[in-house]
Amino acid sequence: MKWYLEVLKKYIVFDGRARRQEYWMFMLVNFVVSVVLAILSFGTLEALYGLAVFLPSLGVSFRRLHDTDRSGLWLLLGLIPLLGALVLLYFFAQDSTSGPNQYGPNPKSDILYAEYEEVDE
Repeated sequence: MKWYLEVLKKYIVFDGRARRQEYWMFMLVNFVVSVVLAILSFGTLEALYGLAVFLPSLGVSFRRLHDTDRSGLWLLLGLIPLLGALVLLYFFAQDSTSGPNQYGPNPKSDILYAEYEEVDE
């Protein structure tokens, strides 16, 4: 739930990088909420929820592609039926590029460094 709320806090942030964990946990919670709302409300609340999380979903997708050193414009591949979705799935599943890239520092190294400092104290 932490990752879901983090993405919502970055509502329209399209720059920077997002770890795989941040992206996939957001998408998992988003999927579960959508399914529950679809069952309970026959689609009305689901449609409103979909509109509410559209920009955060787009933002985390852009940041996830940035983490693999790709432009967010690669999301346009999703317009190609089946093949585009498969290629994007591959991109989203890839590990981060090591170290900083043109979109910012590696979020994994920041987290690992912070955890190391906590243990060291």
